[in-house]
Amino acid sequence: MIRYPSFLRAASLWAALALGALSAGAQETDMGAHLMIELNAAESQAEGCKLSFLALNGHPADLDDVTFEAVLFDAAGQVDQLTLLGFGALPAARPRVRQFVIPGMACDAIGQVLFNGASVCASASLAPGACTNDLELSSKTDIEVTG
Repeated sequence: MIRYPSFLRAASLWAALALGALSAGAQETDMGAHLMIELNAAESQAEGCKLSFLALNGHPADLDDVTFEAVLFDAAGQVDQLTLLGFGALPAARPRVRQFVIPGMACDAIGQVLFNGASVCASASLAPGACTNDLELSSKTDIEVTG
């Protein structure tokens, strides 16, 4: 059996730990990159239901233009309408609020919003699936948000 000096064993252990930490850090960065959209508020108005979304781009680069195809289901779970929700530019690591009025529809008539896909997802440096891969959806209202 070969015996190594204690400083070499310590250096080897430190190098292994550092390499493991770098590898774990890289995995966290890749897995942490996503787009989060939360339905934060729904307010009935004379012209329709105003939906307020909070969006946070967790990618390392800006999203220049984002538009989602959304399906609105009524309270009974039936498709009511398809619409486009244009979120515009979403800078990296900066929250943005976007509001959309659904004309002629009361908020209590909406049971669910389904994000059916991204019709526009433009970025100078991100992969094409940046808007839909690992999309995190949530709601602080009685309206369910899925995707």
